[in-house]
Amino acid sequence: MTLYAGFARFLHRPARWPLLLFCAAMTVPALAYWRYVVDSIPMRVVVSTGFTAAICIAIAILVARNRNMGRARYPYVATIGVTVMFATCQAARGIYFTTLSHVSDALTFDATVNVVLLCVGAAIMPVLLMCGMMMVHDALLFNARDAVNRDFLTGALSREGFASVARALLTAADRSRSSLACLIVDLDHFKSINDTFGHGGGDKVLREFVELVRSTLRAGDALGRMGGEEFVILMPDIALDHARSLAERLRNAAMRHAVVTDNGTCTYSLSGGLAIRLPGETMSQLTMRADRALYQAKVAGRNMLCVDDANPG
Repeated sequence: MTLYAGFARFLHRPARWPLLLFCAAMTVPALAYWRYVVDSIPMRVVVSTGFTAAICIAIAILVARNRNMGRARYPYVATIGVTVMFATCQAARGIYFTTLSHVSDALTFDATVNVVLLCVGAAIMPVLLMCGMMMVHDALLFNARDAVNRDFLTGALSREGFASVARALLTAADRSRSSLACLIVDLDHFKSINDTFGHGGGDKVLREFVELVRSTLRAGDALGRMGGEEFVILMPDIALDHARSLAERLRNAAMRHAVVTDNGTCTYSLSGGLAIRLPGETMSQLTMRADRALYQAKVAGRNMLCVDDANPG
């Protein structure tokens, strides 16, 4: 029961203690009956192995339904595999004992089948504990990698994290011969925001801006913070007109976005530079053209979107 509760807590699911305790409470009278009313070792084995098999199957179902798709598969697959194996062995041991009669002591049976199944049953607790440790270890590694790859203030990808995602998107674009758009945005006059609303207010603007971007862009788009108030967005498999439309939607949403800070309500605008990847172009070349378009937007007066002239179409 405690193993199931531990796995449930790790997977952020309810432990269902009332149900677990109810099942345990129902098992005790059955064991008492087959000991003091009808003394039957085989039936006591059937009850205990049935209870253990049910717990193992419950753990397998719990892990299978709640596996985090963004993490390594092996701890979850291993846990599901061993729990199913243990449940099968426990059920087999129970079935085996139903074929026996006139048993006075289960430990007197030295049949190979009984010994093997008994050893497997004894391994359930330590093996499942090891599986749980593997899942925890994988989660710790994932959180450590995520901490490196995420900007601590806004939750956007850090430079390192964005570079890794960018390489993957570039490889995918080459493989499928699809387009890749790069949008670099800069919050206008951010220094004055910090001066007026304090650095705490400026930080809140950045955090809420990232949430605004995530709600505006598509699920497969990547957002990274390059430093200060500058962000870069990669949009795979998208036409230039669609990318421009999304960028304009973001710019208009930013103008309407009011951030409530301790020093008042802050409104802001952004400038953006958009570029569509050319055949054979590296990520550095693509971001350079998007940055050049951003510079044009700033020179032209800010609060606008400029598209690099070299874009196809």
